[in-house]
Amino acid sequence: MKILLASDSFKGSLTSQRIVQLLEKAVGQVFPQAVTEGMLVADGGEGTMEAMVAELQGSVRTVEVRGPMGAPVQASYGRLPGGRAIIEMAQASGLPLVPTEQRNPMRATSYGTGQLIRDALERGIRDITIAVGGSATNDGGMGALAALGVRFLDEQGEPLEGCGADLARVQTIDLSGLHPAAAQTAFTVMCDVTNPLLGPSGASHTFGPQKGADPAMMEQLERGMSRYAALAEQVTGVSAAFQPGAGAAGGLGFALMAFLGAQRRPGIETVLDLIHFDQKLEGADLVITGEGRMDWQSSFGKVPAGVGERCKRAGVPAVAIVGGLLAGYEEIYRHGICSVETTVSGVMSLEDAMAHSEDLYLDAACRLLRSVRCGMELRGR
Repeated sequence: MKILLASDSFKGSLTSQRIVQLLEKAVGQVFPQAVTEGMLVADGGEGTMEAMVAELQGSVRTVEVRGPMGAPVQASYGRLPGGRAIIEMAQASGLPLVPTEQRNPMRATSYGTGQLIRDALERGIRDITIAVGGSATNDGGMGALAALGVRFLDEQGEPLEGCGADLARVQTIDLSGLHPAAAQTAFTVMCDVTNPLLGPSGASHTFGPQKGADPAMMEQLERGMSRYAALAEQVTGVSAAFQPGAGAAGGLGFALMAFLGAQRRPGIETVLDLIHFDQKLEGADLVITGEGRMDWQSSFGKVPAGVGERCKRAGVPAVAIVGGLLAGYEEIYRHGICSVETTVSGVMSLEDAMAHSEDLYLDAACRLLRSVRCGMELRGR
C-alpha cells in the first residue's frame, strides 16, 4: 500500500514538514506495512517559498532591498534546481512589513520585489515564479520595473521612483534600460486572484482599503492607474489591464504580464507541478491532505482542492485532516476529497487546540486511517 502525504501547514501551530512526520507515525501505527511518501505543499501564499526550497532541496538567498515604504529590509528568495527561482513578493513588499498606522498606497513601492528579480537574473536564473500575495503596494508594478531598469519619466523628463502617487505623473515609459536577461527568462505569476487592474473589482477599489486607502485616495489611484495602463499598452503593445490577475498585488500582476510576458497560474497548480505531484500519484492507493481551517473558500485554490482535483483525475481516493470546519466546507467533496476529519476532539478553546496541536493531529490521523482500514475490510481487501 502506497500513501502520499501532502498537507498545507496549520498556520501558527504545525508546519507542513511536521505534519508529514506525524502522518508517517500514524500510518506506522495503523498500516505498518504501508509505504509513505511525504511532500511539502502550499497554495502560493505565505510559506510557499520555504516549502518549495525544502521539498526540492534548493537554497535560500537573502539580500537587502528597499522595503515598501523605502526603508531597507532583508528579503529572501528560493533558488531551485534547474536554474529556477521562486520569489514571494511579500518578502520585500508585503503588508506585514508596514505598521498599520504607516500604511499608505500612495507612497508604497514594489521596488524591492524588482530588486529580488534582478538579483536572480544576474545569477543566471532564467525561470522565475513570483507569488504575488500580501502586498502593501498599489503602484501598478512601476517600482519593480524601475528596479529592472525601466524608466518612468514625468512631463519634465525627470525619472519617477515608482509609487502609487506616480501613476498619474507618468508621461513617458523608456524600456531601453530593461535588464537584457528579462527577454530570455520565463516568468510565472503565481496568483489565485482573478481581479482585473481597473474598475470596481480592480486593484485600487478592491484591495486599496486594506493597504490604507480612503475613498478619495482610491479614486485618485484609479485615475492614475488608468492613465498608466493606457500608456503601458502603447509602449508594449500588450493589452493586459483586464486580464484575470492583472489587479493582483496592486497591479504587479499587470506589470509582469504586460512588460515581461509572464503567464498567470493558480498557486496550488504551480506548486503541484513544481514538485511533480502527478508522477508521484502513480501507484498511490491513498492521499492525505489538509489545512488549518476548511470553509467555502477551501474550494477556490487552496491545497485540499488542488490535491483533490489531481487525485480525482487519477482515480486515487483523497482524504483531509483539518483543524476546524466552517460554513460551506462540504463543497470540498466536489473536488475529489472523500472524507474530512477534524483534529479537535472535544470542547476546547483555540488556545488549547493550538497548544496541543501535535497530539490532536496524531489522534485525528489515527482515527481517519482506522476508518480507511475499516472500509478496506468491508470491501474484503
